[in-house]
Amino acid sequence: MTDGHGSAGLDRVRAAASEHGLDIEIRERPAARSLEEAAALLGLQPADIVKTLVVKRADDTYLFALIPGDKAISWPKLRAVVGVNKLQLPDPERALVATGYERGTIVPLGSTTDWPIFADESITGRRVAMGAGAHGYSLFVDADALIAAYGATVADISQPVASN
Repeated sequence: MTDGHGSAGLDRVRAAASEHGLDIEIRERPAARSLEEAAALLGLQPADIVKTLVVKRADDTYLFALIPGDKAISWPKLRAVVGVNKLQLPDPERALVATGYERGTIVPLGSTTDWPIFADESITGRRVAMGAGAHGYSLFVDADALIAAYGATVADISQPVASN
């Protein structure tokens, strides 16, 4: 099971897109060490790459938070929108179990469970790149179509990235 994992992820993503009537493009790209590097490889701005974060609730259920690459998740804002007082990022093993995808490849499409999606309002109205279920690939999709297809909640859930 060396690379079989990757293509299975791509197949799940394609099947889910088809099931939801989403027009997607999956593009192979060289490995990137950072989001900025990935954006440069794809000819995009970091804001055009959407990070899919798997977030664990206290009751061991999860949700997806879609955050533009140039921003960070705002925990207070997300907790307020979700209506809970405790959320956290799970470790990579739990994220894999919750979604069927390895960290760095996670995408709502084709997740082993269709967890609720919360999309930052700044991703609307544009075509975005995101994980594609396998390392070395990016998925391109119209953010509004993705939000509509999955009934995502759109809200202000991000904040500027803290500079070092």
